Amino acid sequence: MLVLGHATDAVMDHVGLGPEYREAHDASLYTVEAHVRYLDEVSAGAELEVRSSVVGATGKLLHLWHELWSGGRLRATEEVLGLHVAGGRAAPFPPDVAARVEAVRTAPGPDVGRAITIGR
Repeated sequence: MLVLGHATDAVMDHVGLGPEYREAHDASLYTVEAHVRYLDEVSAGAELEVRSSVVGATGKLLHLWHELWSGGRLRATEEVLGLHVAGGRAAPFPPDVAARVEAVRTAPGPDVGRAITIGR
């Protein structure tokens, strides 16, 4: 979870929601929903790679997809829905941030939006 949390921070930095923005605007991205899948074990000391994508966005919401890879295999995924909050209230992204988000947005893969279910 810690590594995937840092991946969300990296995406925020990339689209203009980094520490300077957060402090200057009393704003951040709040996680309102997250879904983690642990697919395979990772040994201590293993080299990790996280591949992150923006798979959806609205004026106030950012939908992220993270894949954690190690040894050439997918080990975990995390799907995050974040809400832009400024001054303690949900707020639209500034135009420059919205433009950066749209520039990096990709189509969601087949595992995005999965639900937790038990066979019925």
